[in-house]
Amino acid sequence: MYPPPAPARRDFISVTLSPGRSYDGGQGLRRRSCWRKWKQLSRLQRTVVLFLLVVLMLFGLLSYVHVADEWTAVDSRSAAAWQVRPANPPVLPAPRKAAENPETVAGLSPQKPQRHLRRGPPNLQMRAPDGDAQERRQAQAQRRAEVVGEAGWGLEAQRDGLSWRGTGTKPPQGTEPPGKKAERPPRPSPKAVRMQASPASQNERQKAVVDAFLHAWAGYRKFAWGHDELKPLTRSFSEWFGLGLTLIDALDTMWILGLKKEFQEARKWVSRRLLFQKDVDVNLFESTIRILGGLLSAFHLSGDVLFLTKAEDFGNRLMPAFRTPSKIPYSDVNIGTGVAHPPRWTSDSTVAEVTSIQLEFRELSRLTGDKKFKEAAEEVTRRVHALRGKLDGLVPMFINTNSGSFTHLGVFTLGARADSYYEYLLKQWIQGGKKESQLLEDYLEAVDGIRKHLLAKSEPRKLTFVGELNHGRFSAKMDHLVCFLPGTLALGAHHGLPAEHMELAQALMDTCYQMYRQMETGLSPEIAHFNLHHTKAVKDVQVKVADRHNLLRPETVESLFYLYRLTGDRKYQDWGWEILHSFNTYTRKIKS
Repeated sequence: MYPPPAPARRDFISVTLSPGRSYDGGQGLRRRSCWRKWKQLSRLQRTVVLFLLVVLMLFGLLSYVHVADEWTAVDSRSAAAWQVRPANPPVLPAPRKAAENPETVAGLSPQKPQRHLRRGPPNLQMRAPDGDAQERRQAQAQRRAEVVGEAGWGLEAQRDGLSWRGTGTKPPQGTEPPGKKAERPPRPSPKAVRMQASPASQNERQKAVVDAFLHAWAGYRKFAWGHDELKPLTRSFSEWFGLGLTLIDALDTMWILGLKKEFQEARKWVSRRLLFQKDVDVNLFESTIRILGGLLSAFHLSGDVLFLTKAEDFGNRLMPAFRTPSKIPYSDVNIGTGVAHPPRWTSDSTVAEVTSIQLEFRELSRLTGDKKFKEAAEEVTRRVHALRGKLDGLVPMFINTNSGSFTHLGVFTLGARADSYYEYLLKQWIQGGKKESQLLEDYLEAVDGIRKHLLAKSEPRKLTFVGELNHGRFSAKMDHLVCFLPGTLALGAHHGLPAEHMELAQALMDTCYQMYRQMETGLSPEIAHFNLHHTKAVKDVQVKVADRHNLLRPETVESLFYLYRLTGDRKYQDWGWEILHSFNTYTRKIKS
């Protein structure tokens, strides 16, 4: 038999399509192919791949958390700005007579309401050097904080009645003093405030002031950069604490004068070279007013948080000085070891030193939210308030750090070792919103004591001056330091104290000017003795040989500033111009 015929071969392909599905270009085959490839990998290979995937996921998660934390911090700082604004020290209004005087100062336009609150002149870049990563991150944080917090700052400024020049109106009713606002450590939102790119044209006197500063700064920069003081005659330097006192003290001046380049160069030194971890004794009072006060002023004017950070670090290093049996601080403290002690020759501190640190310490607490600075300083004020040994509000010059009592009783002066006690009474009262009645009572009682025991008139010009009392005997001796008093009295009158304070301020201002005017050089001596005998052949101001020097003290010029701003009388400007001319003539070293 023949075998059955072979089936015929088909010359076509049959394709069957499943219902509800369409052709996907082979994606399903490729997916199944990837899975097959995964299954074909060895166990070790699959483990390595999974490990890498987990590592990538962890890095992504950590990056997200870091970014979220940064923005949360910025939000919290901007929120804190609504509760605690940067300090705006009371700045006096423009002279009342300015509008009546047709001779306006060249280059200055009348004040106009500002739309935006900006502390200090605009347009100074707070950009750190490219080589410093930490400063670069800090600058970025400041810029973020400015963007987030700008609206809050502007609204708060309008709500509180602030102007570009500072506090110009009364605080809202019912508000607490600045020191009581912060329950947790709040930091003001640091804004990138910029210095003027094109400042207004300056008149002759303004240019002369800037030129005098630049001359002195050039000498310091060349021969004493980073050191405490310049010695211009020998073109060298001297050290007090080794902390760049001149540089820190000049920061706010450079900002106000619009010296962008000099300010930035000094800021770089503060950022990189100002280190407090060093074995060195500093005087509590001198370092507070120069270093702590200088850093806080620079922070308020520029908004740069670098200065506040440095100030807080330095403030912490000063705190061991308050660890005494009486809570009256020692005069000296080692900022590296934390060991504090009185001077080697006595266990006393001077009254002016322990009562003239309160403004800076209170402000440091307000800005950082750390109450320990304020509490330590105010405890000193409370104890001095309760002490015996005063004379109608006048205080002796020394106080013992062990017993907490006055020593060297019976000697009363407004000069060295006691002067700024009276000044800080008034300024603390203003700083605290005029609510601390104890400070006001002590100040008013002291002014009455000055009138009763220390005031006298000279011959032949009848100059009103402040003398000294030594165990009941009056001395016609007046330190140049006492010339802080005209400005302080005028400031008090401006804040509602008796009008007779302004009358006394004007009389004393004339005396302080005559201490310059009656000298052949036009420069005041360190100490003046006033003539009390009626004779026309003798000048009112007499100078002893040991006192024939001038230490470039600022008290007279500061008082001239207050008197001009509060009275509008341009003679105070003219007196200041004469004093500057005398300094340029007799103390300015000509370049050789």
